[in-house]
Amino acid sequence: METNTITVFKGDGIGPEITDAVLAILDAAGADLDYEIFRVGAAEYEENGALIPEEGFASFEKTHVLLKSPITTPLGTGFRSLNVTLRKKYDLYANMRPAKSNAAVKTPFEHVDIVMFRENTEDLYAGVEEKIDENTAHSIKIITRKCSERIVRSAFDYAVKNKRKKVTCVHKANIMKLSDGLFRDVFYEISREYPGIEAEDKIVDNVAMQLVMHPETFDVIVTENLYGDILSDLTSGLIGGLGLLPSSNMGTDFAMFEAVHGSAPDIAGKGIANPTAFLWSACMMLEHLGKQEISAKIRRAVDEVLKDGTILTPDLGGCAGTEAYTKAIIERL
Repeated sequence: METNTITVFKGDGIGPEITDAVLAILDAAGADLDYEIFRVGAAEYEENGALIPEEGFASFEKTHVLLKSPITTPLGTGFRSLNVTLRKKYDLYANMRPAKSNAAVKTPFEHVDIVMFRENTEDLYAGVEEKIDENTAHSIKIITRKCSERIVRSAFDYAVKNKRKKVTCVHKANIMKLSDGLFRDVFYEISREYPGIEAEDKIVDNVAMQLVMHPETFDVIVTENLYGDILSDLTSGLIGGLGLLPSSNMGTDFAMFEAVHGSAPDIAGKGIANPTAFLWSACMMLEHLGKQEISAKIRRAVDEVLKDGTILTPDLGGCAGTEAYTKAIIERL
């Protein structure tokens, strides 16, 4: 795409802090972007009765590119997840979450390089629930051929483009024979169109075990909505935590980029939030916009700061604040 205007949702919790940090770094790197910035989330809901102002929707529908910081979702009551709402409204069906080891961040796993493709619009996250009586609630799992085909194809297309060797389908078809069985069947049908890529399938509970025993055996993973959400948090743990896991949500016409982690209200306003995952999500956005050189420059600067190890946020084992960490990256630029 060729555009210099993007929509920005600041979110709540640590959202505004890491948004300011990321935009400062983008500007320092010469990204040459204009921003239409909106406050969204809990505070906007409490004050104006809407999660997103109408102007925010209109902006996204004009720019087609959204950089969205974390937003608090109430547990059990209140409004529905804004992430789910946006994904459904704009059919952002392909959620990609790359987890790659960084030599500067020490973990028990040194060679993790896994890209998770998560179907984003159906499964249990479709939100089709029914209260049967005061003691019984049903949640309906929805899997369709259409949505399964396009997420599987996205994973294989990515594998070909990026010279990956294997795609693993994750499911629970041994128990959910119709729904997960359909997803697995579609996977193997599509895989025949990509003879140069190894195709395999594994049951989700086995994958959870194998990821912490032999993560190096995984390359590209494609899976349903709920499994992808859970397993991508697991893969973040292999590389140092959610503060290092970026994310993109792609549809036919719209693209949204966000960090995987939550709004962390417990540390909001303390100036210690780690903006790295959100920054790397912004790098994925730059690449989507055709600004690969700017993205590469930012990634190198972050790697240098992490490798130096003297100015790190507390979640990375340091004692620096968000502002100092941001400044260090900008100085490297």
